[in-house]
Order: sequence, then structure tokens, then C-alpha cells
Amino acid sequence: MGERQAITVLKRDQLGRVERLEGARGPLVRRVACGGRIPFSGWLARLLARRERRALEALAGLEGVPQLVPEEAQAGQHPDAALLRSWIEGRALARAEALPEDFFEHLDRLVGALHARGVCHNDLHKEQNIVVGSDGLPYLVDFQLASVHARRGRLFASRAREDLRHVEKHRRRYTRFGRGPRGEQQRGAGAAHRRSWIARAWKRGVKPLYALLRRCLPRGSDGEERRSESGPWPRWTPPLGAAAQRMSSR
Repeated sequence: MGERQAITVLKRDQLGRVERLEGARGPLVRRVACGGRIPFSGWLARLLARRERRALEALAGLEGVPQLVPEEAQAGQHPDAALLRSWIEGRALARAEALPEDFFEHLDRLVGALHARGVCHNDLHKEQNIVVGSDGLPYLVDFQLASVHARRGRLFASRAREDLRHVEKHRRRYTRFGRGPRGEQQRGAGAAHRRSWIARAWKRGVKPLYALLRRCLPRGSDGEERRSESGPWPRWTPPLGAAAQRMSSR
């Protein structure tokens, strides 16, 4: 890209870095999949970048998710070494100071719109992947682990249930500890999804190894955020209502 840009590093870890670019086209986000000192981290970073690109291509035109920006590849770099996407103005769920009373209803609809495109996010347990936009609506970011399914078979159904289960867990926490709308509290209490076989296998076998690996690796500039049960919790604002519902495509 020939234009002069100001670059701010938002995140740096063993897979590379995420940058905010300020230029003539406005703020953009660039993921640089350069890897780190860990063997094969560059290969893994490019693999995850390909997954994210494929998911965002499948979600092109869908409101509530980042949009790919063309001309992201830089001369002399591996084609998967950089990914440029639109900037979403807002705050991560863990840092939000206010939530509309129907926030999680809109989040359910957004996740359902992903599934209608055959895309499962697969990383919605992280609060930083759910952004509360400046308009109060939910947005989803970080599609490195996302999967695109041409067929809606058992694997797709299992992963889609996991997405919805994680949304329900967030709903229960925020409406219970954050004393949300009573109707939302009752809904969250009775709508829990049973863990899929993928989630059970992860929890029993892979998660302990993953936790051990994270303790051994140098930490990135920002760890996984999760709002403490002691708060502070966001204040609840009037519902956005049906007028704020997004279209499934532009």
C-alpha cells in the first residue's frame, strides 16, 4: 500500500501481531502472521490466517463482522502473511460500560446469521471476541479458528451448538452477576446447551495440555480478558428493539 499510514500495535504474541492502521481510507486492522520464536509458529500463523480469510470471504456483506479489504498482500511476502480488514468501533464485551437490555437477543441473531452462511466462529468463549459497537449492537471479531461448512452435517451442527452454548454462558453471567433484565435471567437459566463431544474432548484431553503450553510460553501483550464476578458490571440501557435488527446481507 503506497499511502502513508500511522501504525499502532494492538496485540503481539507467538503467532504475530495485530495492528491498527490510520490512513486516507480511515482506520483498518492488519493481522501480520509472522510467527515467533517457537518452531513452526510461522506455519501455524499462516494456517490460521487462511482460516480467517476463508471465513470472512464467506461472510462478505454481512453486517456485524469485519469486512476484508483488498490489496492486503505486500510485495515479497507470503500471500497469507498479512490480512487487512475493516475496523469496528466499539469495546470488547469485558470492557463495555453499558449494554442494551436486548443485547444478547441481537447477539443470538448475529450468530444465527453466521450459521446461515455455513460459518461457525468456534471461539466465542472469549469475551474479547464479542465487541459492543458504538451503536450498542454486537459485533464479532477474530475468525482465526472459524470453520466454513459446505455441508450442514453433524460436524457443523456440533460446532454451531457450541457457538450458541457460549453465547448462553455469557448471557447467564451478565444477567446474573450484572443483574440484567429479569426475563433474560430466566431465559439464561433454562436455555443451557449440553456440551458437544468436541467440547468434552477439548476439556478432558486438549485443554490441560493447552493450559500447560500457555504457562511455558512467553505471554503476549494482552491476555485473555474475562470480567470478574465482582464487577464492575455494565449498566443496562433501554432495548434497541426490532428497528435495530440487521439485514442478513447488504
